[in-house]
Amino acid sequence: MNKPINIFEYESLAPQHLSQMALDYYASGAWDEITLRDNRTAYEKYKLRPRMLVDVSQRNLTTKILGQLIKMPILIAPMAFQCLAHPEGELATARVAAELGTTMVLSTMSTKSLEDVALATNVPKKLWFQLYVHRDRSLTRALVERAEAAGYQALCLTVDAPILGVRERDRKNQFTLPSSLELANLTSMANLEIPDTEDESGLFAYFANQLDPALTWADIEWLQSLTSLPVVVKGILRGDDAIRAAEHGAKGIIVSNHGGRQLDGAIATMDALPEVVAAVGNQVDILMDGGIRRGTDILKALALGAKAVLIGRPILWALAVDGETGARHLLELLRDELDVAMALSGCAKIENIDSSLVR
Repeated sequence: MNKPINIFEYESLAPQHLSQMALDYYASGAWDEITLRDNRTAYEKYKLRPRMLVDVSQRNLTTKILGQLIKMPILIAPMAFQCLAHPEGELATARVAAELGTTMVLSTMSTKSLEDVALATNVPKKLWFQLYVHRDRSLTRALVERAEAAGYQALCLTVDAPILGVRERDRKNQFTLPSSLELANLTSMANLEIPDTEDESGLFAYFANQLDPALTWADIEWLQSLTSLPVVVKGILRGDDAIRAAEHGAKGIIVSNHGGRQLDGAIATMDALPEVVAAVGNQVDILMDGGIRRGTDILKALALGAKAVLIGRPILWALAVDGETGARHLLELLRDELDVAMALSGCAKIENIDSSLVR
């Protein structure tokens, strides 16, 4: 097989390797998928203004997030059910992140346990654990304690899912996990499973039953009382919410609309980023996800004030096409594209990237 030469080629090949239910689960957005599309097209509105005659013979893509050095400003976003793409799932993704010197955020809804993922590689890991707060707070507390004991270095609290957005493709497919897979972090604790349901996706039923829609800003302080790990708040799209997150002790913010999977018609993350940066950019580390497919997309996000970006669906396409090898190759493609874009923009290191580069 000729290796794909960009993310779009991985995306076009992935349907050959996925069931229709898995493909729709990964690819779909909420309702009319307007935000899903906007996340992608938003980058096209921002044009680059490269600097000339700068020495870019040596380039350095390393940066610091939450005080931790990573080799490139590209993290792996939390994504549920990665074993739908490949039997190794989250284990393969964790090995790739460790090898390339970056951070993987593991989903609460992973199909490999947080302990197994932490043990997946001997290379020093920069793992974060993504948390959904359950109605049963003792369950949430136990997850936090397990993540800290396993060596995770931050908690990533998802705040944009008090209930699940309506994903009509999942509803049509009556999405549920194959019997061979499980919610690996949860089945060992409380016998929680995604149910089979007649009229809607089992995932929706699980969220409705288990996740706490009464979450407020005060719960960030409750979460921090359980752990010494820094808390990163994922799902912020407004400057005033960013200020509240910082005031309640968040050490990082991820500008995210859940990949267009929650509130359809919500603002694209690239368009939301400048307001969040203006509100709290000097207080907390700001990251961004949503629609990134090229190194130039990453350059534009960094120029608008993100310290790093997170990659979601493309990792799943690459896992489906070629497992761990595919995921590693895809991240290398993005890293190399960013490197070229920086060189052509007159930026030898991440610190040289600033708002003057974009219009």
